[in-house]
Parts: sequence; C-alpha cells; structure tokens
Amino acid sequence: MFELWGGFVYDRRWHVLVLSGLLLAVIAGIGFTLGGQLNDESTKKTESLRAQDLLTAQLPKNGATGSSFDIVFAGGSLKVTDSAFQAAVEESLLPLRADARVTSVTTPWSVTPDLAGQLESRDGSEALTVVTVKDGYLVARNYYPDLAAKVHSNRLRTYLTGNLPISHDFNSYLGSDLTRAEVASIPLSLILLLIVFGTLVAALLPVGVGGAAVVAGIAGTLLLARFINVSTYAVNVVTLIGLGVAIDYSLFIVNRFREELVARRSVPLAIERSMATAGRAVMFSGLTVAVGLAGMLFYPGTFLVSMGLAGSIVVALAVIFALTFLPALLSILGTRVNRVRVPYFGTPSSGAFWHRLATAVMRRPLVVLIPALGVIALAASPFASIKIANGDVEMLPPQAPSRVGLDHIRNNFPGQDQNTLVVVVHYTDGQPLLASDRIGQLYDYGQELAGKKNVLRVSSPVNLGSGFGRADYQRLLTTGTSQLPDQQRQTLKQTLGKDIAVFYLQTNKPTQSDDAFALLRSIRNGDRPAGADLLVTGGTAFNQDFIDLIVNDTPVAILFVIVVTYLVLFLLLGSVILPLKAVITNLLSISASFGAIVWIFQQGHLSGLLNFTPQPIDPTLPVLTFCIVFGLSMDYEVMLLTRIQEEYKRSGDNTQAVATGLERSGRLITGAAAIMIGVFLAFGLAEVVLIKAIGLGLALAVLIDATLMRMLIVPALMRILGRLNWWAPHPLARLHASLPIGETEAPQPA
Repeated sequence: MFELWGGFVYDRRWHVLVLSGLLLAVIAGIGFTLGGQLNDESTKKTESLRAQDLLTAQLPKNGATGSSFDIVFAGGSLKVTDSAFQAAVEESLLPLRADARVTSVTTPWSVTPDLAGQLESRDGSEALTVVTVKDGYLVARNYYPDLAAKVHSNRLRTYLTGNLPISHDFNSYLGSDLTRAEVASIPLSLILLLIVFGTLVAALLPVGVGGAAVVAGIAGTLLLARFINVSTYAVNVVTLIGLGVAIDYSLFIVNRFREELVARRSVPLAIERSMATAGRAVMFSGLTVAVGLAGMLFYPGTFLVSMGLAGSIVVALAVIFALTFLPALLSILGTRVNRVRVPYFGTPSSGAFWHRLATAVMRRPLVVLIPALGVIALAASPFASIKIANGDVEMLPPQAPSRVGLDHIRNNFPGQDQNTLVVVVHYTDGQPLLASDRIGQLYDYGQELAGKKNVLRVSSPVNLGSGFGRADYQRLLTTGTSQLPDQQRQTLKQTLGKDIAVFYLQTNKPTQSDDAFALLRSIRNGDRPAGADLLVTGGTAFNQDFIDLIVNDTPVAILFVIVVTYLVLFLLLGSVILPLKAVITNLLSISASFGAIVWIFQQGHLSGLLNFTPQPIDPTLPVLTFCIVFGLSMDYEVMLLTRIQEEYKRSGDNTQAVATGLERSGRLITGAAAIMIGVFLAFGLAEVVLIKAIGLGLALAVLIDATLMRMLIVPALMRILGRLNWWAPHPLARLHASLPIGETEAPQPA
C-alpha cells in the first residue's frame, strides 16, 4: 500500500506538491483569520463549581459580572497617612476614574475606618487600591493592558496584581517563551541535521516540513478555539510537539531516500521504497503519538481535552506533510538532495559501533539488563514522594510584576494571607428556608463549623454578633430584620438566598496546604443540617475537586493509551510479544522522567539555575508528560523495530537481526533524538514553570529512551526472548498477514 502511494506521488509530484501547499495555505488562512481566543475555563461541574453557580444565581454580590484588579502603592519614606501620599495616589488614579470601562475605584480613603485598615500595610508605607471594571474576565482581559498603561506615578512605586494582571503576565511570558524556543530550536535543529546529512539541501527539508506542520497546527488550534475552550498553553505545546515529530519524521524519510539512492536505485524506485519502509513507519509512529495524545480526551470539562485535540491536529498534519509534501519534493529534487555539501559533516558511517554494541549487549544480556534497570529505578525513585497541587501564580517567574504585587499584598497587608472556605447549605424540598426549626439547625451547624480546627471565624446568617443566641436568631429571622444595623442587614443579604444559607469560614492556612485540605474534608465528611445538601467552594475546594477529577479519570486514560498503542504496534509488527515489550519499556522511560520532574521542580534542585520557585507538581503535568512521552517514545521504538523486522524477515536470525537493525538505525535514531532533545530543551528555557517542566521532562524522557532503552535494554530483552519476539497465535498471525499494511520485499537494484 505504501509502495503504491510512493509511486503515485512520484508520478504526480507537481500536483501533490501544489495541493499540499494549498492545504497549508487554506488551513493557515482560515485559522489565523477566523480563530477564536484561548482560555483555560473549566466546564466540568464539580461540587465547588455547582456551589459557585448557586451563589451566582441567588446572592446579589456574586451575581455581579465585573472583574477587578489590585494596585499596591508604595511610598518609601512617605506614609499612607501623609497628605502627599494620598495626593500622589489620587493623581495616579485620575485616568482610571475617567475611563468609562472602570466602574469603581476603592482606596483606603473611600471606605469606613474599619475597612480602611485592611487597605493599609502593617508598617503604614503601602496602600492597596481595588479597581473594578464593567466587564467579566473574558472581555476585560482584552483591554486590561490599556488600563494598566494609565497607572503610573512619579512619587510612588506601583504594583498591579489580581486575576487580570496575573492572566496578562501568563500570556506575555507564554508568548516570549514561544518566541525564545523557536529562535533557539530551529537553528539548532538545522545544525544537527547538517551533522547527520552533511548537505544543506537534505538538512533544509525536515526544517521546512516542521515549519509547515507548526504553522498549520497553530492555525488549526486557533480554529478549534472557535468551538471549544482551548488552553492558553496549547500553542506552546503544539509548537513543541509539531517541531519535534515533523522534523523527526522527515529525517527518517530523507535518510531512507538517500540510502536507496546510494544502493543505486532509480529515483522512482527510491521514493517507492522510502514510502514502503520509512513512510510506513512514520504512519504508525504518528498513530502511536496520536493515541497517546488522545488519552487527554478522557478528562472532559478540563483544558486537557483541548491540549489532546490540538496535539493530535499537529501530529496528523506532520504525518500528512511528511507523506505528501516531502516525497513530492524529493521526487523533484532526485539526486540533487545531496547538493551543497558541508565539509566535515555527514561523514558516512559503517554502523560498526552500533553492531559491536548490540553484539556485546546480547552476549551477556542479564549482566547489562539488571544494572540498566537499576539506573531507571534510581531515577524514578523521587516520584514516590510526589505531592500534587494545582499550579498558581508561583508558576510565573519570581520577577513577574503581578507575582511581585501579590507577594506585597500577602506579606504586608493584614488579613490578606487568609483563606476562605464557602459552605453552601442548600434545601431542595421547597419548604421555607427561614422556618424556626431550620434556623435552629443552621445555628447549631454554624457553632459546629466555628469549633473546627484552624477556623478563625465564621460569617453567616446565624453569626451576626456575640450578643445573639439560638432563640434570638429564631425570633429575629422569622419576624423581621429591619431593626438591625446596615452592616448586619448587608451580611444577611450575602448569606441568605432563596433556598441557600452560606457560611464563610476564615482560616490562616494557605489555600493548598495540608491543613486546609484536612479542614475541607472534615466539612464535607461531617454532619450537615437535616434535609439539606452541602456544597463547599472557594480556592481550597476548587483545587481539591480538580485534583480529584484528574486522579479519578487517569486510570481509564492510561488503560486506553496502553491498549490502543498495543493494537497499533501489533498491526505494524504482527507480534503479540514485541508490543508488550514496547509498552513496558515506555513505562520505564516515563517513570524515570517523572522522577526527574519531582527531583527538580518539587524538591527544588536546580531552582536557582532555572529561575523558579520549588512547588508541588501540578496534577496536569504528569498527564501531559505521560500522554506526550508515551507516543513520542514510540518513534524510536517503531524505527528500530521496523529495521530489525526487515532483517529478521530476510535472515530469520533474531540475534543477527537485532545487531543489524541497530547498526542501520542507531546513528539515525541518535541524530533524531538529539534534534528532539534540542527542541524540548529550548522549551525548557521557558519562564512559565509548566512549560519549563514539560520541556525538560520530555527531553529527559527522550534521552533515556534513546540511550538506555534503545542501546541496552531493548537488545538485551530481545536476545533473552529470542524467536519468541515474533510470536503470535495462528489466528492473529493469519489476520495480520491478510491486512494490506505489510512491507513489500525490496527489489534488487538494476
């Protein structure tokens, strides 16, 4: 089938080249013109989000649509109480007050004295201002940079933070990370390709295919964003995956084409053989990568779905361009693919080193296998101490302006380091919320909450002041509250809805601390008022729900990736043993990569060198790493095993086939791995921790896979298994032989 495709492409090379170019132009034109905006909103209705929906629907404050940001003014020698300090702040805020998009500006001088204390730093040298805009986050984020540009002072230092500034910084750093990675990875890839091929024309082809795949992949991702929520990280991940796989796939095909020319085959026959061997391997490799990325589809309602779809799009495009655009160009170039030779690069290798290495490993396979597995186990061991927590502003570099501002607020302003858990008691039986017996139940429940460990105070409809008891609330809330002070009436408005009563629990335990999660569990697992549903929201609840969502969906995702990858490899190899070996070795590579991620990013080794704050591992990072690595690691597995299979079909000698297969593919796999490692390390230079961790994690996984796995563990295992490597039950063997996907025998050159 693939040989026929090669002949088709050669016969219609100009048509295929033009059509593939048109495909690129159409996708890019539509995607960059009609593409949607990227965002990380979750649509999965977890308990915390359901509680938030109730608050939004029934409480007036939470129903507001506007968003806000904070400004910290630091006066140095000036104090907040100085008239010059206030004058400087007011002067700085004048452009914002005059902007129609700003609905309110709250300063220490515009609120009551009891609230003003929360807007003044402990040492009196800094003031906190809250700016509220008329639109929600998705709209306000577009004009926030314009508002931020209006904030400046000649006498005071200003720090902007909050949801809008933090989001703006994330987008800015992600954009600069992407530019930096592209600037570093493309020239590095070209240099490595020159080392592998030794000619400029051959080296430029994979880079061109990689560029086409990335451009089309980004356009496809933006187009996808018109229909579903697509993560702000998607473009970076698409570029990372697209460059890596497209260059690797093109490298394999160009290399095989040049080998066929060296074997004195004609250009048409060289194209056919390249498609029948390397092209076939690229197709199956693309399938395994797509299967790995499809594992992210098992996390509905999260941004991982969009990452899986976007990654699959760019992999599919990389395969399409590698099997159309590239062979069409090779058909046109013919022997000119070897032009513009670079001195000292691309020196032909006999592969003797790789043959000797494989032979040495297979001579004493257990002596090699056991220490190699020990190294993998040692590398993976830090993963046993992994701590999971959602990534927050600390994923930004320490010098990010919004992070600096937030640190000022948390460290310098009273009460700003506290964490709030919001408990929603929801009655669904249609009975009056303020019946006397229910008020008594709510009072008892509020007392129980106030007595829990690490709760500083509780604000609720049955906690208005120390002078009220159970009977007082039953009388007050059933007969009327008009005699209450304004502040207490406002508290009731914010804690009582149509059929909900809300308890705000204040704790000084950080949002993602073990103590905060323990408090959340004690509330959710504890008693509740009779006849009511209980939901908890707030930062701690949201983070715990998201972690639980990822953890609960992961087993099915892993099982899907492993089973489908196994089936794809069976279709490629016709063996039931080799796919199992490939899955196991992949899992070993991934475990070592996970261990390295924990060692670096959680335990903090190299944090100074890499400019990040040590932190728990974001729950999406292992998912992203597993889904990407599991597919990418199969690249080298497929390339190596197809070469071994070629030789085994020819000779029937398993040991000789392994040695010859490694001899013919070892240098190429090493070059391909070096290119992919270079691309991934370029993303490891990112400022955003998630992208940095993905880049370094993938680079380490590929390094382990291309060295320990392919050079040592695979030959050792295949020697131990012997002819069993190629075994399949007779019914499955007959099924595989009947499928039109096998590799044809190579005709002898004329």
